[in-house]
Amino acid sequence: AFKGSGRTPFSRGGDGKAALGPVLREYLIGEAMHALGIPTTRALAAVATGEPVRRETTLPGALLTRVAASHLRVGSFEYVSVRQDVELLRRLAEHAISRHDPDLAGHPMRHLELLRRVCERQAALVARWMGVGFIHGVMNTDNMTVSGETIDYGPCAFVEAYDPRAVFSSIDTRGRYAFGNQPGIAQWNLARLAETLLPLIDADAERAVELGTAVIESFPSLYQAQWTAVVRAKLALDETADPIDDLALAGDYLRLLHEHQVDHTLGFRRLADALRGDEAPLRALFGAAAQPLSDWLGRWHARL
Repeated sequence: AFKGSGRTPFSRGGDGKAALGPVLREYLIGEAMHALGIPTTRALAAVATGEPVRRETTLPGALLTRVAASHLRVGSFEYVSVRQDVELLRRLAEHAISRHDPDLAGHPMRHLELLRRVCERQAALVARWMGVGFIHGVMNTDNMTVSGETIDYGPCAFVEAYDPRAVFSSIDTRGRYAFGNQPGIAQWNLARLAETLLPLIDADAERAVELGTAVIESFPSLYQAQWTAVVRAKLALDETADPIDDLALAGDYLRLLHEHQVDHTLGFRRLADALRGDEAPLRALFGAAAQPLSDWLGRWHARL
């Protein structure tokens, strides 16, 4: 798919063009996410168009060629749903199944299972975002893929000083898409996907709502399982302890990072040094917060 190629029926009144800076940002951050093992679209090419793009100022134009398992999004289903064309919706859902979940072909409840699979993929994706401190910036339904890949690197960033309230979009004045809100927003988006699939889930509207709601309500537990795996890996923990205890240990470390304005990435990088027996870089990072850090390190070593 092209980004910045010009106006299309989906441009919502904009010019459909892209400036060089955002194109290069998507190229670089997408490749960083891929290197971190996080599912993402990839940039096949980024080229200058030689055409000026007018935003707040005049900027050099560029074009991004983006590749993905597919470009189907929750917004794709919403677009078809509002047309109230159930057969077109069915074709879209069947295409998504053949593309991403071919083992579901012929399953009598395949559309409900498609919803469940998308929930599972998004729970895993957002947990990995949270693990590396990634803020998407604009997690609307059109920026959530059915494939479970990160898409549309607009006003995105990696947190520096750890802060769940961190926002990186100038238009997000109320913090809807703040770093710590991302799991909840993912569930909200998935609920919108469920709404579009109701006519395919069951001919009985009430039964369809009941089945779809049960899947959406399972998202927090799906996310917690994925987040537990992420934090255990970051803290070098095995699976022998109660996951609730490990989540508490990880949560306390994140609170230390927050309270003492410690960089998220460096906080974990220096923890890796401590795991190898050298605590000096970590203690230097925390500075005056020596005692709270020592208390936490004692609990961590006991768990190790």
